[in-house]
Amino acid sequence: MDLTVPIGLFIGLFVGIVGGRILEGGNPLFLLQHTAFIIVFAGTLGAMVFGARSVDILNFPAHFRKVLRQPEINAADLIPQLVRFAEKARREGLLSLEREVPEAQDAFLKQGLQLVADGTDPDIVKTILSVQLERQMMRHDRVAKMYEAGAGYAPTVGIIGAVLGLIAVMEHLSEGIERIGPGIAVAFVATIYGLVLANFILFPMAAKLRLRSEEELAIRELILEGILSIQAGDNPRILEERLKAFLSGDERKAYEASKGQTKGT
Repeated sequence: MDLTVPIGLFIGLFVGIVGGRILEGGNPLFLLQHTAFIIVFAGTLGAMVFGARSVDILNFPAHFRKVLRQPEINAADLIPQLVRFAEKARREGLLSLEREVPEAQDAFLKQGLQLVADGTDPDIVKTILSVQLERQMMRHDRVAKMYEAGAGYAPTVGIIGAVLGLIAVMEHLSEGIERIGPGIAVAFVATIYGLVLANFILFPMAAKLRLRSEEELAIRELILEGILSIQAGDNPRILEERLKAFLSGDERKAYEASKGQTKGT
């Protein structure tokens, strides 16, 4: 699990919003207004449904799981696997990679190995995998934009909720200040809900999804480079050095350390 998600929500919502309310001497439970909640969340959801594809809306649980989870595959784990495939291809030929397809951890890697094992022309392999990467990035960008659009709707819907609350207050002007004051306060809770939904949930979710997309793209670019090098018959050691270029400085140190430990055992 990516702990930055619950930690960020705790700091923003409970330390920032609830803590600020307590420091002002107010009752934080006053922020729990079901009418404002329904107006803001239902209104924002309705606008998002109107402006997005149904498949993207229905995939919200999958998007949320992606936000919460750390990437299952990292570059440091893939490099030794690709080097092993390269060594086997040089010893036994490209056709031998077909037996390795079931062991591949990633669907993109499986597809690339199968194409190579089938004797597909290198240019066609590169075209197929590159187009798949491009389409993947377009899908990920579309989903992130959906949440960014929702973050744009939410504050406006919050203002609508506040206006509705003020209309309700105006209907009771004759009942005295005792009724008007709390009513105005309740009305502005909808504005808070809209801003919180936008800036603590939807915008951060879109940003995290873009980050996950960048991480996945980097992994798949590494796989593509490895697949094309294996098909070209490159030396496994040269391939390893080429793939290590995808690692950050810290990742490379950790990779070299783990490699040294493996040799020591």
